[in-house]
Amino acid sequence: MTGDPRWAPPPSECLSSDERRHQQFVRLTELLGAVDGTNRFYTEKFLSAGVNLSEIRTLEDLARLPLTTKQELASDQAATPPWGTAHTEPLTRYTRYHQTSSTTGPPLRWLDTPESWRWVADCWRSVFHAARIGIGDTILFPFGFGPFLGFWSAFDAATQLGARVVPAGGMSSETRLKLLDAVAPEVVCCTPTYALRLLEVARAMGLDLPISTVRTIVVAGEPGGSIDATRWQIEQGWGARVIDHHGLTEVGPVSFECWEHPGALHLNETQFICELLDPGSDRPAAEGEPGELVVTNLGRIASPVIRYRTRDIVRLRSTPCTCGRTLRQIEGGVLSRADDMVCVRGVNVYPVAIEALVRQVTQVTEFRSTVNATSPLHELSIEVEVAPTTGEPETVAARVGQVVQEALGLTVPVCAVDAGTLPRFELKSRRFVVKDSADD
Repeated sequence: MTGDPRWAPPPSECLSSDERRHQQFVRLTELLGAVDGTNRFYTEKFLSAGVNLSEIRTLEDLARLPLTTKQELASDQAATPPWGTAHTEPLTRYTRYHQTSSTTGPPLRWLDTPESWRWVADCWRSVFHAARIGIGDTILFPFGFGPFLGFWSAFDAATQLGARVVPAGGMSSETRLKLLDAVAPEVVCCTPTYALRLLEVARAMGLDLPISTVRTIVVAGEPGGSIDATRWQIEQGWGARVIDHHGLTEVGPVSFECWEHPGALHLNETQFICELLDPGSDRPAAEGEPGELVVTNLGRIASPVIRYRTRDIVRLRSTPCTCGRTLRQIEGGVLSRADDMVCVRGVNVYPVAIEALVRQVTQVTEFRSTVNATSPLHELSIEVEVAPTTGEPETVAARVGQVVQEALGLTVPVCAVDAGTLPRFELKSRRFVVKDSADD
């Protein structure tokens, strides 16, 4: 545990398993009592499943409730546009709007009341506290202030904890780097992709980011922060510590990394009930085995999700952390998305795995992998951009192909393309493209 009392974890994050489960059940009872009869979506869902909420007498009884999927919520919004029926309070009480990034379909629209939004921000405050970020720190937010929840909630949480917040929306990367130099922040919040993009632009501008004031980069929105090779490139390029975090618009900020244990994400079980299910059977996953994370958020009563299938495949461990927290941890971050897997010539391929392999070749500044799904045996190809003066592009491309072949057993064509050819991203990247007959 850290010797600095400022960063000691709160008592609620250090409870015994029995104490935590008791508190979770008390709050679950409050949540179910609040939604029963008022939240039309869940009232009808439980009725259709034949569930009597009075029979939920222990935390184990949570498994009696039906699972919730994103597709159900999207269908509900399509049937009752634009907001759907998954609201516990009158619509006049809702003041915040956000939406999912729509990487796998139409965006899911999400509303919050002032109280439920305060809860979301409180969850982000746990992220900052574990990262040793607080009063007196200056935090730069270099992202477009669109309708995506992630860094909006972080921005509000940062103001509440007493940090100095600097919005940097609507700027070019060059202008943001000049702002970084002017205001001298200790912290930057962005996606892993954009942290690498700023590093690329800084080098082109002749800026030396390791001598900047930035000591911490809090990343979210994609799994790169827990991919060792991606994390290493960011930390080496910036001379700063990467802190990973993960959440969803409809769920909230569900996990965070502590300063003491890089590469593992604490589940915020003070605010969520988290289950791990075998994706094939929907039964509890075996200890130490990967499974799908299923989440019930306990404090977002106005717009809750109950037993929500996140589609995130993770591996959990229960051993206490050196930071003193007894919260379970996601070892190695999110391993994959259940709906992202593509079978290429008999090999299951995930975007996270491709990034982990390509980033091992540090001369690569950007890449894109494309799966041609127009034939029964899908084909994978990779394009890479190579940093100037770091080697012959064709040699670097061949090295990427070798790394992929050794890891996956697939011979994959890798092509070096000119600098600036591939797209750049501020928020979630789209480096894994699947082309089928519908794209022709």
